[in-house]
Amino acid sequence: MQYLYNSDGHHIANLVNDELFAPSGQNIGHFRPQERIFIDMHGRYLGEIVRLNRLLYNLSSRYRSTTFSASATHSSAGAYTNPGNQSSIGNLTGYDDIPPSRLRP
Repeated sequence: MQYLYNSDGHHIANLVNDELFAPSGQNIGHFRPQERIFIDMHGRYLGEIVRLNRLLYNLSSRYRSTTFSASATHSSAGAYTNPGNQSSIGNLTGYDDIPPSRLRP
């Protein structure tokens, strides 16, 4: 299990066995290892890991307009302990935080 954060260091998701879960436990997407990206439950590009544990939207990703097969399960991982916040990494050129509405089931 890996905790994932936005650029401000707020905990936004958990990665468990290539499945992406909201902190409350709902499945919100999955990892595509070949492309090294995350897609949402509708098969749309969601983001990628930057600097080890930051889940961010790459503004120049070639997958932004691609729709993948959404083969993720619709299960729940259960809620995990809140890991707390990390320090901010500031704004990274070419990346944005993923809007909170995209990180919900």
